Amino acid sequence: MARSFQSPTPADVPDSAVTRQPTVEIVIPVYNEERALPDCIRTLHARLRDELPYPWRITVADNASVDATLDVARDLSDELPGAGVVHLDRKGRGLALRTVWGASDADIVVYMDVDLSTGLDGLLPLIAPLASGHSDLAIGSRLAAGARTVRGPRRELISRCYNALIRLSHGARFSDAQCGFKAARTEVLRPLLSKTEDDAWFFDTELLLLAEHNGLRIHEVPVDWVEDVDTRVDVVGTAADDLRGLWRMARLKASGAARVPVPARPGPAAEHPDAVLAPDADRSQLAWQITCFAIIGIASTAGQALLYWLLRTWWPPAAANFVSLLVLTLLNTEANRRLTFRYSADGVGAGRAHLGAGAVFVVGYLITSAAVLAFREAVPDASAAAETLVLAVSSVLVTGIRFLVLRLAVFRRRAS
Repeated sequence: MARSFQSPTPADVPDSAVTRQPTVEIVIPVYNEERALPDCIRTLHARLRDELPYPWRITVADNASVDATLDVARDLSDELPGAGVVHLDRKGRGLALRTVWGASDADIVVYMDVDLSTGLDGLLPLIAPLASGHSDLAIGSRLAAGARTVRGPRRELISRCYNALIRLSHGARFSDAQCGFKAARTEVLRPLLSKTEDDAWFFDTELLLLAEHNGLRIHEVPVDWVEDVDTRVDVVGTAADDLRGLWRMARLKASGAARVPVPARPGPAAEHPDAVLAPDADRSQLAWQITCFAIIGIASTAGQALLYWLLRTWWPPAAANFVSLLVLTLLNTEANRRLTFRYSADGVGAGRAHLGAGAVFVVGYLITSAAVLAFREAVPDASAAAETLVLAVSSVLVTGIRFLVLRLAVFRRRAS
């Protein structure tokens, strides 16, 4: 049954403005939190009542607690206007959020941890970009510039390593996947929820990777965060689940199954009616691609030449060329996927990109090996440095072929 929202205080917000405000539902997932729950909900309720300028309600999502958490939550629901409770028969933060968020009739849904580790001063900055329509999801970040955290070195190290792994393996641009302080517009959230599978702690990462993969805008709020050592998190087990989840998401994106029909965002347009606009998108994009590809190509050619020169100390030319070209092709393709063709890739995953580059690798290996072997045939006493120069020159031709293949085939724009 849908519950009513608590409206802002009329003295603070005009009646005409209240009717236009989006509604907000704040979900608190809990498991065996009979001790922390009362003060948390009362503190949050007071801040919302006094400061939030949108109609709101609080929902405690009880994850099959085996203590008195459910009874405490029901008492709070009776005591505090705008507070309610939902009971689930199975554990899992992801399950709780998927269940409550998926059934919510609010325009914006939020969740935060029961210990209120994240400072509530960040709540309005979290919600406002969604209420205005500027962003689709918003996350609190303990790693963004301006954030302040108080936590032990062990959790600090684990958090930074995990988020670095997400950026390395998926090219993610958000800085903090697991801060328990997130919000989303329900309109864009529902298609994403249909693709999420994790019922536990990886749900946050899964949701953000899906959102970014589908072109949604994620707003980050630097937060104040104070660690509560009374935690229910199994760090080792959670880390193992997260690694499996990252691999599953990589396969999902590579197969194309991670694409969902989210509402389209209008393209950028000048506010000034007489603005002098930049060249059309295709010309501007081509200039960006050529410039970026050239820089990456120069770095790749130099890197391959250096690696070849080092390997020639132990290996024959064919083997040294194979390994050096393979390593630099992988790095070159990933750099071009994330930088050169990031605006035209239209969701191209790493699998498709590297598969397309694999064909170029075969051609490149044949061209560069033929050039080096022909040079050695003509000049039998040539030094390794001279071989390296020939390799670098032949690599320029391969670079041109790689650009054409990537632009015209691998990262070709889909017809709209």
